[in-house]
Amino acid sequence: MGSKWENFLRNLGEWRGSFTTLNGEGEPVSKTASVLTLEANPDRDLVHFRLVRHADDTFDSPVVSDNRQDYRALGRQVVFFSSGCFCKGNEQVAPITPFGAEYGFLTSDRRLRLVQLFDEAGRFDRHVLIREVLAGSDGQERPPLKLEALVGDWQGERERIAADWPEPETQSCSLQVRREGSDGITVVEEEDGQRRCRQGRVTSHGVAFEGERPSAWHLMADGGLSDVPGQVSHRDGFSLSVGWLSEPGVLQRLIRTYNDRGEWLHSSHAVLRRVG
Repeated sequence: MGSKWENFLRNLGEWRGSFTTLNGEGEPVSKTASVLTLEANPDRDLVHFRLVRHADDTFDSPVVSDNRQDYRALGRQVVFFSSGCFCKGNEQVAPITPFGAEYGFLTSDRRLRLVQLFDEAGRFDRHVLIREVLAGSDGQERPPLKLEALVGDWQGERERIAADWPEPETQSCSLQVRREGSDGITVVEEEDGQRRCRQGRVTSHGVAFEGERPSAWHLMADGGLSDVPGQVSHRDGFSLSVGWLSEPGVLQRLIRTYNDRGEWLHSSHAVLRRVG
């Protein structure tokens, strides 16, 4: 497996797409066209970053921001996996401090990125969905995600990178999604010999999971999925994740996990295939 920097370089290119802000209920609030460029120098030890955003969802509209930055190294809070997929976010949950995480999936000609944002009280606030196509390619957007596309049995492997140890660890993982009656859902996840079971009900935007720590699935455009807690705290351990149905029968997931002191523990990239 390559280094973090080598995995970052898999994202080089000009990526044309859009930023869509969605409120806590999953309703679109705004959408703007964007062009993100990542270009390396000949020695590939420096990457020029440029992000141009337009006034609305067309590339003919006026440019409202043009941000540029050079990278020679990557911070500890960002993790790049061997696939080129990545996630980053706060290393520590803190009181009276906004919290957030960004995730990015990569294929040869597509990127799907998603940002989860929480307010100063730790309550989930909004999403930013970023859909990108490699310039000059034939990359196509995936259909909007439907719950029925997730129902079934999934098996695969996940690559995990710990906050205090950059070498990845690979293990098997599985996911089961079951319909229960007209509006019930049971989700069972297994990893590292540990089993997590959640029960929820179907809502207009996805699934609401009840219990001591409520959370929700938000089904999105382009095959996207956000699995987000309603509240985060530095006193309770939690995980948050996103998914992408990158092709029929293939579900990718990016996961960030925090302990009961609000410290970031590890991040994972899982690739699961439908087996039933």
